[in-house]
Amino acid sequence: MEAILKSNKLLNVCYEIRGPVPEKARQMEEEGYRIIKLNIGNLAPFGFEAPDEVVQDVIRNLPNSAGYVDSKGLFPARKAIMHYTQEKGIADVTVDDIYIGNGASELIVMSMQGLLNNGDEVLVPMPDYPLWTAAVSLAGGTPRHYLCDDANGWLPSLDDIRAKITPRTRAIVVINPNNPTGALYPDDLLKEIVEIARQNKLIIYADEIYDKVLYDGRTHTSLASLAEDVLFVTFNGLSKNYRACGYRAGWMVVSGNKKIAKDYIEGLNILATMRLCANVPAQYAIQTALGGYQSINDLVKPGGRLTRQRDLAYDLLNSIPGVTCNKPQAALYMFPKLDPKMYPVQDDQQLILELLQEEKVLMVQGTGFNWPQPDHFRMTFLPNLDDLTDALGRVERFLSGYRKRHGTA
Repeated sequence: MEAILKSNKLLNVCYEIRGPVPEKARQMEEEGYRIIKLNIGNLAPFGFEAPDEVVQDVIRNLPNSAGYVDSKGLFPARKAIMHYTQEKGIADVTVDDIYIGNGASELIVMSMQGLLNNGDEVLVPMPDYPLWTAAVSLAGGTPRHYLCDDANGWLPSLDDIRAKITPRTRAIVVINPNNPTGALYPDDLLKEIVEIARQNKLIIYADEIYDKVLYDGRTHTSLASLAEDVLFVTFNGLSKNYRACGYRAGWMVVSGNKKIAKDYIEGLNILATMRLCANVPAQYAIQTALGGYQSINDLVKPGGRLTRQRDLAYDLLNSIPGVTCNKPQAALYMFPKLDPKMYPVQDDQQLILELLQEEKVLMVQGTGFNWPQPDHFRMTFLPNLDDLTDALGRVERFLSGYRKRHGTA
């Protein structure tokens, strides 16, 4: 029999956060090894629990959750999201402009499917959260990666954005706060991006899933609050701010110049209807989460658990010879750089695999985030202080061995 091949649409689609190295880690766990997982921002395994009132709302409403609901989501949940957009300064958002999905991930894919024709281009940051590149490719589009510069605090290069625009460019993706770098973009930069979108008639897709995970008293500005004459599609959800990754409750908000997007919005409505509705139980958590006590503030304040873990990881990483890292201003990740003179890495996936096999620590190679050189890796700082110290001690030992093997110690 002939082999059954996957669709050609998947040829340029990859998601290394759950790729072959994590699969090897799973096999090692089945063999009895304990793996320290620094590869994914999954909060629950590290003792970060969803707020009790959120959990209770889901439990109490389970009897009401057996039937389909509106394809865009429950009205009270969308109303709460509408009020949140008002708090963020986003103008003229109605309940009808809000779509609830099975996590923001589903809606990212939906937003690209509804927009792109074959060959259309979307500007995506480099490094990126790889789902964005995959979603563009799966929809038949071409991702064009613009540089975020680690020498400038991982801020997007406006010149590179302008240089990457062609007649086929439809949109620009902005991930702020940023995954994988932990950068938080200043208002003047965001306004420049809006102006580029305005001049080139681009849609702005704003991924703001970490907008409450902010350190050192910083604040977040929603891109869609900065203009009303540009079309914005903003993404958020419960996964990170409310430690509810498995609930799969995210949302997408269309705002700004909606008059020019009637046909596109009709396409989004069709796609929302095709999946009938998002999972219903988790939607009952949204109103309580957005309106209740914001316990994330306790975790990111000075002395809070996430702040202490960030500070420890930053200090330990930068103490390793040949490793440098910007201090995250937001989110849950670091994207350290390996000095190529001390670490002449040719295949960073192989490097991460060797780290896993030798030290039982799981991270993600930088090229998995569409970074062009094999000189970065991403790690999350979710483990408690003792486990984080243990894990980064193992990383230091592994890199010391690497330098000795390659004569760069």
